[in-house]
Amino acid sequence: MTVLAVSASAATASTATATAAPASTALASSASTGHGPTLVDFGLDPWWLILLKVIVIFAFLVVATLLTIWAERRVIGRMQNRPGPNRAGKFGLLQSLMDGIKLALMEDIVPRGVDKLLFVMAPAVAAIPAFISLAIIPFGPEVSIAGHHTPLQLSDLPVAVLLVLAMSSMGVYGIVLAGWSSNSPYSLLGALRSSAQVISYEIAMGLSFVPVFLYAGSLSTSQIVQSQANGGEFHLFGAILHYPSWFAILLLPSFLMYIITMVGETNRLPFDLPEGEGELVAGFHTEYSSLKFALFYLAEYINMVTVSALAITLFLGGWRAPWPISLWAGANHGWYPIIWFLIKVALFEFFFIWLRGSLPRIRYDQLMALGWKVLIPTALAWTLIIATLRVWRRQGGSTPVYIVAGLIVAALLALWLGWEASAQRSARADEAEEESVAEHEREHGPAFPVPPLDLPHYHGVGPGVSGLSVGAPAAGPDDSSTTKEVTGA
Repeated sequence: MTVLAVSASAATASTATATAAPASTALASSASTGHGPTLVDFGLDPWWLILLKVIVIFAFLVVATLLTIWAERRVIGRMQNRPGPNRAGKFGLLQSLMDGIKLALMEDIVPRGVDKLLFVMAPAVAAIPAFISLAIIPFGPEVSIAGHHTPLQLSDLPVAVLLVLAMSSMGVYGIVLAGWSSNSPYSLLGALRSSAQVISYEIAMGLSFVPVFLYAGSLSTSQIVQSQANGGEFHLFGAILHYPSWFAILLLPSFLMYIITMVGETNRLPFDLPEGEGELVAGFHTEYSSLKFALFYLAEYINMVTVSALAITLFLGGWRAPWPISLWAGANHGWYPIIWFLIKVALFEFFFIWLRGSLPRIRYDQLMALGWKVLIPTALAWTLIIATLRVWRRQGGSTPVYIVAGLIVAALLALWLGWEASAQRSARADEAEEESVAEHEREHGPAFPVPPLDLPHYHGVGPGVSGLSVGAPAAGPDDSSTTKEVTGA
């Protein structure tokens, strides 16, 4: 129902905008010229077509989740020299489905002392925003379905990318509520980690989008895909330079920052600190079982598909065919673009799997340092540079823009030098402190009391015997001498 509400709101906005030409004429002209849909083309579908799109997106996400889980187990199995699932169905393709059915039929255990309302709501709060985010992702151009020309996209908004950011932020509430309502220290620590992680990485993710908005001139996903249809020209000192159409090449730092932040957003290795099996058992979903745990599991893999689709839309040309397939005249027409879109999504899913099978989990202080000390300053500096370049191009290379750019570069250089000097002072202080502790230990012994390695009295050995008797029985209640030694009596 929320997806339908999003589509209805887009229908209101686009109906108010479309005043120049009839809807059917606009759709037919855009389809004939091969251009992608615009905001004017949305909100004109009948109710049954909107419902069909909702069902197809839901089915696509569920099937993609099952296939991604199967592919992850098979690929990591190959990386670890083992076969992976190969029993249920051909090549083990039905293993994920069988696991989902098993989770749904397991006993649903609710621990005593939990906040039952929040405990039940949390999995749904985590899973529903992941489904909603795909509503604004374009899968292809306009096509004809039962005689109706319609874009291969459920809905679009003038601020469509902000909807994805809002939904990703809402999904964290499910994790926080799960940790808070479970009445478990492990779950609570996992929830706090997730909330701190999303604050760190949402800022860098949002800043990585800003250069894309500056070049595309819109926050609409369909318009961003359309802006990557053809390359552009860049005039530099009288020379004309041609740049490629994909923003992943033109805005490479933004693309790399988004790749890092999207892994942190999905709580995947090496950034899966909210789960932290080594120290938090399972983190925020420690107390969950059966279908509730399955919803958290589903939300993680749906988020993988969503952030991959957003990366494709913003940086990799969306549904448009890559070169040299784009040389074919019919590559970006009809239903073919869905194939290119799904191939790009599959490559991103393999990237997630490859990271999980290759990298270890980083420490939490490293995670926070990467987000606050590296990604956010880099994103701010890159955004300032891109904004300056855009203004310089619009004003034809005027002198004031050169001055502003020079000031920005000088300020960034000063910040970098100050940062390096602070890091060197901190390193020298740490070395001095370590030397002071070592000198104190040489003169007065260890700075902290260290228990002796030889503890014979605790193992039932007499006080006059040296050495550790590993197999000796512990002191019993009738062993008065050993009891007196231990208690100090």
